[in-house]
Amino acid sequence: MTYEHTNSRGQKYFLHQREVTLKGGRLQTIYFFAREVKDGAIDALPEGYEVVENTRTGLPILKKSNK
Repeated sequence: MTYEHTNSRGQKYFLHQREVTLKGGRLQTIYFFAREVKDGAIDALPEGYEVVENTRTGLPILKKSNK
């Protein structure tokens, strides 16, 4: 089951993960939310991250937690 977040406006977003290659050739994992389940959807929040919401747009953002 894909990780799902419902924002304050009642819209559902699904968490995805992707490996990207940076200009220097280094691989980095990026996390993003999408309104539909696509390729790369993941089941749980990565350890050490939390979901915060952009107050203006309502878009959820994954952020490293301070815990």
